[in-house]
Amino acid sequence: MEPKFYRKILSNGMTVLFEKRDLPIVSVVFAVRNGGINESPSEKGISHFIEHMLYKGTPTRNSRKIAEEIEKNGGELNGFTDEMITAYWCKMPSRHLEIALDVLSDMVKNPLFDEEELNKERKVIFEEIKMRKDNPYIYIMDSIQQELYSGTLGMNLIGTSKTMSSVDRKKIVNKFHQIYQPNNMILGIVGNADFGKIIKFAEENFGKTKGKVPYVKFGKRNNSKIEKRKGIGQTSLVFAYHVPLSTDKKCYAAQILSTLMVGGMSSRLFGEIRDKRNLAYSIRGDTNITKSFSYSTIYAGTKKENIKLIKEIILKEFKEVSETLTEKELNQVKEQLIGNFHIGMEDSQTQLINLLMNEIDGDAREFYDFEKNIRAVKLEDVKKIARIKKYSFMALVPE
Repeated sequence: MEPKFYRKILSNGMTVLFEKRDLPIVSVVFAVRNGGINESPSEKGISHFIEHMLYKGTPTRNSRKIAEEIEKNGGELNGFTDEMITAYWCKMPSRHLEIALDVLSDMVKNPLFDEEELNKERKVIFEEIKMRKDNPYIYIMDSIQQELYSGTLGMNLIGTSKTMSSVDRKKIVNKFHQIYQPNNMILGIVGNADFGKIIKFAEENFGKTKGKVPYVKFGKRNNSKIEKRKGIGQTSLVFAYHVPLSTDKKCYAAQILSTLMVGGMSSRLFGEIRDKRNLAYSIRGDTNITKSFSYSTIYAGTKKENIKLIKEIILKEFKEVSETLTEKELNQVKEQLIGNFHIGMEDSQTQLINLLMNEIDGDAREFYDFEKNIRAVKLEDVKKIARIKKYSFMALVPE
């Protein structure tokens, strides 16, 4: 069955997305088209700081009341900051949609930014920075972006202790008013609801003020780095390479290549590195494809003595794919990706994020063309991307 999807841009510039479902569950998100990529290096992490603060209270709700109104009605509440977007979402029984809309809209329109709460939350972010550094996998996946890009995109999304110490209430309030305006906002809903009522709510509760999202330059590069650390027993390594942007149909070939190489236990590198040679337990990969930047990663956890060999295996497998990939194997991977795509649509909250990220890249309606675009990928498209000439590499090794 074709999904019942609706998209409308209101007169104030707000985008409303809605996928109708019959189950008595609804997922709701308010998001702004702003994230880490829009920050200057001196303020890196301010978008993430604002995200934290929007849960800390409004004139009519303190932080506990915000959580209680969602959770005591059977819901889940959370948010995230990405390079391209900051989002606030909840998932709850559809009969409580009005509560979800009321609470989330209050958060994105009326945050208090209480000075005392702000300074307390700064300490929480300092702990989050430490937590991300202490986890080798999270740390190396955060760090590889620094080896792929210069400027603001080469800095940690949540900022540093230095940048977070320099961000005061005035900077946060100014940034909030600059960004959190209707023309920069997306309201998304997946579930059992009425599109007309959603539109009415958005039109009645948001004005026509305009905001502007800054553009901050960054550069592309390829670097390699080995970092030593005491107190760890395993080497974490990541191999990364630039791929076509989401505005280029060749990005679908990049997704196929990533799945072919590290998409589960049937992937080429899982077979070569773990099954055949027993060099690692964890072999995984991902793609981070947007309209502004785009790359793929391959991660392995191994002994430091295996770093050179694993890198050689990765490059050898890319070379082999570029020369010998067959239509049969290509079609198998296409079926795998298409199957994963349909499975991923099952959960309303996951689907909501899928639509949201596609809207950030251009138009949420393009999400539903995924199968068509994957099937259209040619054998030579994948082979060409597999001809890796430049890459970035990082390893975190025991000292």
